[in-house]
Amino acid sequence: MTDPNLITRLDNRLDQLVNIDMGERGVEHLFEAARALQGGSLVGAAADALMAVPEGGTVILTTGSVSRAWITPELGENDGPSGAAAIARALVLERNATCVMLCEDTLLPAIQNVMQAAGLFPVTLQQAAIARADHSLATIVMLPYATEDDAGQAQATEMLDKLQPDLLFSTERVGRNESGVYHSMRGIDYGMGRARVDFLFDLALERGIPVVAVGDGGNEIGMGKVADHVTSHVPYGDVCQCGCGGGIGAVTGCDVLVTAACSNWGCTAIAAAMAARTGNAKLLHTPDREALLLDTMVTNGLINSTHGIVDDSVDGFPRQSHIGVAELCRTIVSRAL
Repeated sequence: MTDPNLITRLDNRLDQLVNIDMGERGVEHLFEAARALQGGSLVGAAADALMAVPEGGTVILTTGSVSRAWITPELGENDGPSGAAAIARALVLERNATCVMLCEDTLLPAIQNVMQAAGLFPVTLQQAAIARADHSLATIVMLPYATEDDAGQAQATEMLDKLQPDLLFSTERVGRNESGVYHSMRGIDYGMGRARVDFLFDLALERGIPVVAVGDGGNEIGMGKVADHVTSHVPYGDVCQCGCGGGIGAVTGCDVLVTAACSNWGCTAIAAAMAARTGNAKLLHTPDREALLLDTMVTNGLINSTHGIVDDSVDGFPRQSHIGVAELCRTIVSRAL
């Protein structure tokens, strides 16, 4: 068992690393607010929640952001998928969990390929049960989620009743504001073609199912936990540009909120914290794997949304910064490994 005091120190360092506000989005304010509410490390609390999933349990995850759906709903962004893959992989390896990934039907092919590049083979729910029973295959179940409000609410009830998940995890998934509008970081209405997964998370919270969320801008699922700080410190957090009368802040909250300058970095840090707790380096999201996933996202047409181009920068941060964060996370937890 790793020294708890060492784990606390490592958690705090991971928190500090991934919350350096390189993009000048105001994330450091959100980080301070979330830390105060959590009463300690955000990354550490998320890792503890994921480690508490029962052996062989079920986790619903979501990521993927339709970008510029007024051009095509098949265009998604590259912040989110690689981070979600890192978390799903760690859950499968450590908890033998059945991981169910939700996104828009239009983004399923691209995100499925990212999951497979991370080592997770796409299967049905029935096939995942077989793999879980004999530990013979690392799997991921990919399912589409409705893109209309009424259908999204109905699917939420149906899915929670059927899957009985032990935890829900979201990263870089835009949620609606108090007016029911989904916004980009620039305060533009981004709701067209977007999965209404936030209704699922709202219902999970009502039912007492643990929810962990990662975000970097204030408009994501989970940011309802620090709504006042989004309004005060994030561009367009108080008033958007679409005319709905609200800001970009998502109303859906969570139990554990992990902030980061780039959501993928938050996931990389959570995986590192899980590795530190178990002493299992296989749970790390390594620099080599990050490089592979960056390339996979380019091959599958996922966009660097900040610059509006398909390349291996994410949120405007260049390739080497993402590989570097993975290396620094590994270095931080190396003593525990």
